[in-house]
Amino acid sequence: MSEHKTSHSDDAHSHTHFGFQHVAEAEKAKKVADVFDSVADRYDLMNDLMSGGLHRLWKRFAIAQSGVRAGDKVLDIAGGTGDLALAFAKKTGADGTVILTDINHAMLSRGRDRLLDKGCLIPAGQCDAEALPFRDDVFDCVSVAFGLRNMTHKEKALAEMRRVLKPGGRLLILEFSQICKPLAPLYDLYSFKVIPRIGQLITRDAESYRYLAESIRMHPDQETLKKLMESVGLEKVEYFNLTFGVVALHRAWKF
Repeated sequence: MSEHKTSHSDDAHSHTHFGFQHVAEAEKAKKVADVFDSVADRYDLMNDLMSGGLHRLWKRFAIAQSGVRAGDKVLDIAGGTGDLALAFAKKTGADGTVILTDINHAMLSRGRDRLLDKGCLIPAGQCDAEALPFRDDVFDCVSVAFGLRNMTHKEKALAEMRRVLKPGGRLLILEFSQICKPLAPLYDLYSFKVIPRIGQLITRDAESYRYLAESIRMHPDQETLKKLMESVGLEKVEYFNLTFGVVALHRAWKF
């Protein structure tokens, strides 16, 4: 066993990161599912507490940059409790289509119920972003907010997102990213000391929020993600740093 090195290419194909842990790929999906099963009921409250409500402004900015208009077809991937889907539905109107998807049943159920409570009846489906159950060239806009970093094969998921976009369609990725260097020590203190304590108080689950903090550190930085998006054929890739780079919105087109 001691002769098996994790840097070998055979291991690279079967192992991945779950936060700072090195785990088998098949294990990661289960671990991520456990995290979101645990936090689904208090997910929105925790977002408000952790970000001081800033997540609402970040999402509002993403919607403003989406270019979505009345009659458009929009796919919201890893849509969770439905914040973006609801905002898109207001943009697309009665002639448009918004589809809410998530791989996690607990999160999707909460999102669907929340949208129904707000009088918003849109299709919701459980599916894996790495194998989307949609035809090629369907959507005017595809979005994923705070979900890409939990996906095992990011390039595969990005290629699928590009595939289902119409020519001229846009992909929006809103995700935690790399904060500007002078603020990094303070941000680390907040992420690894304060957030797990809030998680313990609100959800009785510090470990899930420790994983979320770790997963942000393992996610590609702004430039690396831009190059990854370009590598699957997305074009005109650009990004906007929000709140000193705590979050970045990447936007790209399919032509």
